[in-house]
Amino acid sequence: MRRWQGLDEVPADWGRSVVTVGVFDGVHRGHARIVRAAAGRARERGLRSVVVTFEPHPDEVVRPGGHPPLLTGARRRAELLEELGADAVLVLPFTADLAGEAADDFVRRVLVDGLHAEHVIVGADFRFGHRARGDVALLTELGDKYDFTAEGMPLVAETDARTDAETETITSTRVRAELDAGDVEAAARALGRPHRVEGVVVRGHQRGRALGFPTANLETPPHTAVPKDGVYAGWLVADTERFPDFRWPAAISIGTNPTFDGVERTVEAYALDRDDLDLYGEHMAVDFLARIRDTLRFDSIEALIEEMHRDVARARDLTAAES
Repeated sequence: MRRWQGLDEVPADWGRSVVTVGVFDGVHRGHARIVRAAAGRARERGLRSVVVTFEPHPDEVVRPGGHPPLLTGARRRAELLEELGADAVLVLPFTADLAGEAADDFVRRVLVDGLHAEHVIVGADFRFGHRARGDVALLTELGDKYDFTAEGMPLVAETDARTDAETETITSTRVRAELDAGDVEAAARALGRPHRVEGVVVRGHQRGRALGFPTANLETPPHTAVPKDGVYAGWLVADTERFPDFRWPAAISIGTNPTFDGVERTVEAYALDRDDLDLYGEHMAVDFLARIRDTLRFDSIEALIEEMHRDVARARDLTAAES
């Protein structure tokens, strides 16, 4: 798959294509439906599909300081889009100039002159252009003007297993709310996979090792969507030269370590039954399966260790059942 950072990287001889546009934070099931549809339309027409996305998140520019927690970083987002069948991903730098660009100008510059769109497919709630005044209807009108067709896909909603009725629409905002509540299982249903938090393993206070549970302390990028404080079952994941295709059951702790009067919020993962891993400096990730308990303050180290043993046993049962 091709990845372009800005329109300047699009090859001059790039032919006509099927394009979809959006932030696609999280690449949840609703996003996946649109991207798969774009890839399918491209195959039917003998073309290639392009996903246009933005970096940083538009809210950071439109509402400075209001950056939402990110469900996926740029690299992870591109990987997921590739898995869905996209032939290329174009990341547009989201600037004040782009935010103020008229809808017609955006369409002509990006979709027509840049990507030679033959067909554009977006979500039914798609908005674009200055003050988000453009919608699917305007996109269709501009398609008539610039010789492409446009399609707005219905949004995806959860289905109640008991009644088969559709419930709340799947959105990135909804997934963030579920993570804020610690409901990683609901977030996974909306995403179509476990929520992942990535980071570089750094040295912490090494309390876990002293207690018999050595953890990988992840330094996460700014604005990462980290679930509510608590203990979770999941997996420690990597795909590096030293740890290719590494995925190990883990107990994951998020919080400030109140038993030790900590103040810094950390994301730490104990790879079950592994005390032989030297992970410092490695880029790792944790995938969240289920919440085990809230973060607690213990009256003694002994009580903490007893609870950690129970956490590990619960994480082992949950990950084994999922496997």
